[in-house]
Amino acid sequence: MERGKETDKRPFVSAVVTAAGASTRMGGTCKQLMLLRGMPVLARTLVALQQVPDIQEIVIVAREEEIPSFRRLCREHQIDKVSAIVPGGATRQQSAALGFAHISDEAQYVAVHDGARPLVRPERVEEAISAAVKTGAATLAVPVKDTIKLADREGQVQSTPDRRFLWSIQTPQVFSRPLYRKALDQAEREHRDYTDDCQLAEGIGAAVQLVPGDYDNIKITTPEDLRVAEEWLSQREGQSGMKGRGHKMRIGHGYDVHRLVEGRPLIVGGVAIPFDKGLLGHSDADVLAHAVSDALLGAAGLGDIGGMFPDDDPATLGADSLELLRQVTARLSRDGWHPVNIDATVIAQSPKMKPYISAMRDRLADACGIEADAVNVKATTEESLGFTGAGEGMAAHAVCLIERC
Repeated sequence: MERGKETDKRPFVSAVVTAAGASTRMGGTCKQLMLLRGMPVLARTLVALQQVPDIQEIVIVAREEEIPSFRRLCREHQIDKVSAIVPGGATRQQSAALGFAHISDEAQYVAVHDGARPLVRPERVEEAISAAVKTGAATLAVPVKDTIKLADREGQVQSTPDRRFLWSIQTPQVFSRPLYRKALDQAEREHRDYTDDCQLAEGIGAAVQLVPGDYDNIKITTPEDLRVAEEWLSQREGQSGMKGRGHKMRIGHGYDVHRLVEGRPLIVGGVAIPFDKGLLGHSDADVLAHAVSDALLGAAGLGDIGGMFPDDDPATLGADSLELLRQVTARLSRDGWHPVNIDATVIAQSPKMKPYISAMRDRLADACGIEADAVNVKATTEESLGFTGAGEGMAAHAVCLIERC
């Protein structure tokens, strides 16, 4: 058996996330992109892995047509440990091997995890890694609760294994790099295709250490699994609330104002509006997107948009404010919040906002990861009073409700 060497230095672990399945039991809808309490399944998986200090990089294996969506998901949720998103193979083993081929040369260990296991706890991943460092191969697992029967092809019971020795295997499954490479090579030579990576290790005679996992680390395969995961998350939320994480819902208010000047495009709610003036600002000065961003940040107790994106930062010069709003939403997600609904008002004497309201709703909703009917945008004038009434600028107010993920 190959064994990892224990050192004082943290091991370099590369995570390979397999997310290239066809989702046939979900009716062909990509389960990785389905929302689990307001956040995509894959995003929850990646956020959990990103929180593990030993994991230095993440390689995602995806279906070719879903790679652009996964890239966008990583940007929106600020998953900065993702080093590559690569096309998968015809089977899980082939997909894992393709992901393994793209890990860093520095990687000492590989942790293979199902993209559809979004409830894995970072501390359990650490425990699996620690076990693999000691033994060369380890996996999360839970004891089987039910009595298991072995049956023949006709459904007749042949035997009943002793339940005390039965475990349900989960992911991540963690291996030293040389061990995993050797196991893949042997499986390829023998034309074997296994359903999990532990079988690969078993195929070369390696012992795999079982590390106690959690029963809620389920793999989402069917619509029923998604509902079960929702319940598990609700229970976690309740337990976290008892430990001081605060209320499950919060409201926030945002306000922004910008001067109208010549020579600038007019962008409001992500929509370019034909007009002889535009709003002045460091970014595209989208007054509505800024008000919504401030409302969300305020509700989560995360300051304001000026604190998150300073107006002297060259990186945000001329920035698309909808992209900034996506980053705000991702910031909330990392703290366990997601938007429920938004109500906003644009204050402008001219031009008329009404023709563009529907498009504004759609774009704000998309940036916040919620349905369009959860966003309301209104527009009003100030009857020629004040700076907005005089056509000197525009303002916007927004209120929002956010909820614990």
